[in-house]
Amino acid sequence: MTATLNPQPANPKPAHPKSAHPSVDPGEVAKFSALAAQWWDPKGKFAPLHKFNPVRLSFIRAEAAAHFGRDQKALRPFEGLTLLDIGCGGGLLSEPMARLGFAVTGADASEKNIGTARAHAAEGGLDIDYRATTAEALAAEGRQFDVVLNMEVVEHVADVSGYLSACAGLVKPGGLTFVATLNKTLKSLALAKIGAEYVLNWLPHGTHDWNRFIAPSDLEFMLQQSGLTILKRQGVSFDPLGWDWRLSADVDVNYMLVARA
Repeated sequence: MTATLNPQPANPKPAHPKSAHPSVDPGEVAKFSALAAQWWDPKGKFAPLHKFNPVRLSFIRAEAAAHFGRDQKALRPFEGLTLLDIGCGGGLLSEPMARLGFAVTGADASEKNIGTARAHAAEGGLDIDYRATTAEALAAEGRQFDVVLNMEVVEHVADVSGYLSACAGLVKPGGLTFVATLNKTLKSLALAKIGAEYVLNWLPHGTHDWNRFIAPSDLEFMLQQSGLTILKRQGVSFDPLGWDWRLSADVDVNYMLVARA
């Protein structure tokens, strides 16, 4: 049985000096800014995300279609709906969401990431509102969206509970948010940290700090404290035989949560 090392609801504290926006960790922003030019290279530093993208895209599409009563087999099933991709990086999720019909806003604290995202979207003729900004700033503007994507971000922010509270306010009443991150277990330490970074070299050394991984119960608690209703907990596992990712019942390493405002 996998040991969950943080069973009680947590309220992580900032690991770096405070910025103008409390959730922003300058060290994490700098780390990903240094890799900004590689976002769209399927064989580069973000190759694991390119491999991971199809399974999370299909999950988001299916859950959003069911929730909003849309035909997920349609070419652009989400016309008329708005979506925020917070921590969008180079736009790996923003672009397919725009192609599915969402009016997409992509937000990232890194100016370099946003520059890469804008350039790539322009090449593809996609109209995406990319902004170098934060969840707190968007919340202060009173912005709200039908869907808020929060994918592989929470393990990189300084103040998780504060960040999630700001993100929760960005979801329209009746809207959905998707949160994907890594569980804090011995299994995730072995596979997602040591294995992925130092054995298989899938990720640059230092990409993740295992101390920032979050147990699903802790994450659900913080989302509920922010006024959201948890709808689903979904595990994602790597299949070494097929060399691919798949949805599973196993939440010991990667998992996604769906919540409603």
